[in-house]
Amino acid sequence: MSGTLFIVATPIGNLEDLTPRARQTLDSVSLIAAEDTRHTGRLLSHIGCKTRLMAMHDHNEAEALRPVIRMLQDGESVALVSDAGTPLVSDPGFRLVRAAHAAGIAVSPVPGASAVTAALSAAGIATDRFCFEGFAPAKRVARQQWLEQLATEARTIVLYESVHRIVDCLADMVDAFGADRRAFIGREMTKMHEQCVQGTLLDLSEQVASGAIKSKGEFVIVVSGNPVQEASAWDVDVLLRELARHLPAKEAARISAKLSGEKKNALYDRLLQLKE
Repeated sequence: MSGTLFIVATPIGNLEDLTPRARQTLDSVSLIAAEDTRHTGRLLSHIGCKTRLMAMHDHNEAEALRPVIRMLQDGESVALVSDAGTPLVSDPGFRLVRAAHAAGIAVSPVPGASAVTAALSAAGIATDRFCFEGFAPAKRVARQQWLEQLATEARTIVLYESVHRIVDCLADMVDAFGADRRAFIGREMTKMHEQCVQGTLLDLSEQVASGAIKSKGEFVIVVSGNPVQEASAWDVDVLLRELARHLPAKEAARISAKLSGEKKNALYDRLLQLKE
């Protein structure tokens, strides 16, 4: 009879957030497959766990999963952990879990901490429907294009950002989503210097730029969805005409594209047709 692959959530900061079941699981398995053995080693030392560790990360997962699958097939159980939070949420482990299912091995989640759900719970923004988008692209042009595609998303948006790009990313979000869109920043959640701040995107952008929200640590950003429903073709024409009375054609097309979800270039061409 094969063993079980346990997917174990670990703390995102405060080590006391490790659940009793997770602690028991880490003690009982034959092996812990960890994203970073040094990082996980500190957690195991804290709880007095002496289970053997093995590195499994993005660069070695394809090769490392083979001996793990063999162990599971031989009846030994294995725990998969990431550096923090719930494995596979912007973390490695997908290949191993897929291989375990393919081999008929039992896969069991041991739930616990997650930066995504922690941020949503504290954001004060609608959580009945949301989408998790992971990390924003590192390059500015790619990030701006990516954000433009999300501008008409009606669901609450959750994303991660690094300390090195948080200022630029928030400035791009103001441009893409609008200065008044409600948002939330969770910085260093559950850690000593935690900050959980809600406001408009412009307000949050200015707070980070000024240092009121420190540019240190790890960031989760929650953004409210776009409340504007996708307009009909007739509505877009009306919108284009009204905006063009007060703005240059390119700016009118840009705003109309953000509100309607249609392509900016197509709307610019449509506006020229309407003016004719």
